[in-house]
Amino acid sequence: MRTLPPLTDCIPAFGRHRGYPPRYGWLSKVHSALLQDPACMSQPDAPVVLGVGRSMVFAMGFWSQAFGLARRDGNGLVPAPRAHWLLDDARGADPFLELDASLWLLHWWLLSASPCLVPSWRYLFGHAALSHYSRAELQGHLADAAESTGWKAPSASVLAADLGCLISMYAPGDQASATIEEGLANPFRTLHLLEPGPPASPAPDRSHRVVIRRGAGQCCPVLIQAYASLDFAARIAGPTPGSVSLSALASEPLGPGRLLLTGITGLRRALHQVAASHPGLAIVESADGEELLSYSDRPSRLAAELLTGAYPGCKPISTR
Repeated sequence: MRTLPPLTDCIPAFGRHRGYPPRYGWLSKVHSALLQDPACMSQPDAPVVLGVGRSMVFAMGFWSQAFGLARRDGNGLVPAPRAHWLLDDARGADPFLELDASLWLLHWWLLSASPCLVPSWRYLFGHAALSHYSRAELQGHLADAAESTGWKAPSASVLAADLGCLISMYAPGDQASATIEEGLANPFRTLHLLEPGPPASPAPDRSHRVVIRRGAGQCCPVLIQAYASLDFAARIAGPTPGSVSLSALASEPLGPGRLLLTGITGLRRALHQVAASHPGLAIVESADGEELLSYSDRPSRLAAELLTGAYPGCKPISTR
């Protein structure tokens, strides 16, 4: 497969979240507000409607777009089909995002989006080669990635703020000092994809290091892993029935093995389990002995079926 620059298909902008990671209730609040008024985010009373400070209003709108739950339409935002499927009060699969499956799904939608609105996130999960980094090292790698993609490298302060938001979103922090309020405010910390690294002697400040927890995605529900695999297959192999190698799913920078942190062992186990009970899927062996995920229908259609199955009783998700 042709190697592309690391931030290809990302929006060349950092820090549009204004320093705020997505908090509990934000995505549902924005969805409900947009159903009433697509221009609500730009109205003077937006902080009152959304129940947040004025500085957070822009961040809430940004995250709704970054997860693919809203799209710009004229001067306002409108909910995307997937937002109706997931967040509608009456028939949504998980309106209050109470299930871990929903957080894994949103994480996949965020990082696999085309275009991706969070290039630092895409780089860390999809391209970072190591598991332990200092923030300074990550800033340097991000600057290099931006330049190799043909962008002007952002300033160190912008990258530092971007990484601060990313780490705050996923890392539970120092448990000795973390407050209950901090833990409750950041839902994606429950996925435990990042954690503070060991203090670099003699510096005692753990916040300056981060560890990517390779293999953390083995806790991701198997149907979400299979959904992501078919979603990825549709992008790299086309929209028709076919197959994709498990090694590509596990190792490609934008595949589920990397973005969901499952690794080959966890992803292989999940796909074997799902394929054993779904007539449209099978794990087969190629002529040279490589394992393939074979799908007998359009991958987008099968992915939608699997996602619906992850939320018993919900309506089918649109494949648009």
